[in-house]
Amino acid sequence: MQFGNCGSLEQHGFARNKIWVVDEDPPPLPTNDSNGKSFVDLLLKPSEEDLKSWPHSFELRLRVCLGMDGNLSLISRVRNMNGKPFSFSFAYHSYLSVSDISEVRVEGLETMDYFDNLCERERFTEQGDAITFESEFERVYLSSPNCIAVLDHERKRTYVLRKEGLPDVVVWNPWEKKSKAMADLGDEDYRQMVCVDGAVIEKPITLKAGEEWMGRLEILVVPSTFCSDFSNFH
Repeated sequence: MQFGNCGSLEQHGFARNKIWVVDEDPPPLPTNDSNGKSFVDLLLKPSEEDLKSWPHSFELRLRVCLGMDGNLSLISRVRNMNGKPFSFSFAYHSYLSVSDISEVRVEGLETMDYFDNLCERERFTEQGDAITFESEFERVYLSSPNCIAVLDHERKRTYVLRKEGLPDVVVWNPWEKKSKAMADLGDEDYRQMVCVDGAVIEKPITLKAGEEWMGRLEILVVPSTFCSDFSNFH
């Protein structure tokens, strides 16, 4: 659940590397959001070993929901099961398949402030009318809009990302040199992917005893012509 340098915790936190369990009796979908959708709830609770490195009792529920139209929703809930408050950061690692990274542009983050992780997290303001890629890219855009578009010109399709409870956005591509050093990424795979994450990084979430936080990311795939009026998706 953490992102970046977190002291004793591994980079990007521990939740992604743990074994989750399927909730056999999950809460139902809301009636107005259940038409033609399938979902599964995954649960993560800390083991005794986890509590040694991060001594806070919590329940993390991830609902993965897929519609008949192919739209994907990820809904995370973190509940404090402790007697004392704790704070955490959070990011979905949504890796998007694209035709070629040189044909991709990300819209919706123009004029936003960002931390550049390639410049020791120095803070800048985005100057372009869209994000394009020509080299390694790793930025955290702060207090961003709740709707972002990732346009793939060659495939003539657009990923529309809608988010709630996730004020920040991470945009990442490792590029050639770093790809060759990554065991789980082929040398040329950076060309066919871009990572655009809904996240909470600048201002971590603090939960008091018994409190719950919810974050939601929805990913829609539409023909690029549908995005000529981006405001339709806000």
